[in-house]
Parts: sequence; C-alpha cells; structure tokens
Amino acid sequence: MPNYRRYFVPGGTYFFTLVAAGRAAIFGDTVGRGLLGEALRNQRSQRPFDVVAIVLLPDHLHVIWTLPAGDDNYPLRWSAIKGEFTRKWLQAGGAEQPLFPGQAREGRRGVWQPRFIEHTIRDEVDLCAHVDYIHYNPVKHGLVRCPRDWPWSSFERYVTAGDYEPHWGCADFAPPASLALVDADLLE
Repeated sequence: MPNYRRYFVPGGTYFFTLVAAGRAAIFGDTVGRGLLGEALRNQRSQRPFDVVAIVLLPDHLHVIWTLPAGDDNYPLRWSAIKGEFTRKWLQAGGAEQPLFPGQAREGRRGVWQPRFIEHTIRDEVDLCAHVDYIHYNPVKHGLVRCPRDWPWSSFERYVTAGDYEPHWGCADFAPPASLALVDADLLE
C-alpha cells in the first residue's frame, strides 16, 4: 500500500480534490449539492477557512482553501465534512456504492473514495494555475463549452472581480497554458 504523506503549513493555502465513491454522480443531484454546501458551511463556522476557488462536478470537486494563521488541520475539516455529508446523504435516501470487504471492516460507507488529493500552494504562480484548473475543469470534462456556463463554480466571482474575461477558457480557444503546470503537479 502506498505511504501517503501530507504537507502541513500553518495558515497555508491548499488545493484539494475529493471524489465520490465509484465516481457516482452524487453532486449532479440538487440534494447532493445542497448537502455538501451545508456541510462546508457548518464546518467553516466551527473551524474557519477561506474558499479561494471551487468547482463542483457531478462526481468530484476541486477547491482551494486558505487556513487561518497558525492552523494546518485541514484533515480534521475534511473528515467532518465528509462525515456530515455521508450521514445526511444516506438519511435522505442517497445511494451507496459497493464496498470491498476491507473497506466494510473499517466502517467505511460507499459515498466517498477514501482519502483526498492535497497540494500545498507554493506561490502566486502556483495559485493562479490551480485557480485556472478549477475554473476550466467543466470544459475539460466536456460538461460545458465555457466555464461561465457551469453554475457550480466560483468562476463568476472571478469575472465580477475582473480576474477573468467572461469568455475565458471557452472551448473555441486553446486551453490556458497554466493548466500544464497543474497537470504536472497532479502526476507527482
């Protein structure tokens, strides 16, 4: 089994990817999106973090958080978010994916893939590349032609702030060059 190592920087900024078990489209459902939003807001009120950028796709999400100064405990936050979402999803009649016997022995439920991907943001260039990756992701997956057409992301907030032109990342144009930086990070 791989030896997973996480990097902890108090007050750091982190890029995360979390995936539904079996790549089930649990966030393609209004109930699933609502429950995830509720779990994120509940955790944020208990253990603060800033959401820098986010995109929610049918079977996974990407998000960048900045933690408060002196705080590096993002695993606790994700554990609480995934736990709350799982309980409420199952109570609402949401489906579970089949588990391997070892997963069942560990008390897992078939809602989330175990673990999550984390990348510690190193600098401004790295941050911009990951924000671009997040906002381009619905186009990359063929869900929309332009990032602006995907309603479950922070893209519109960035357009309003003047960080993107409204047509940025449309499929009619070449993908942003910054995406190559993120793809290289994810392969490390």
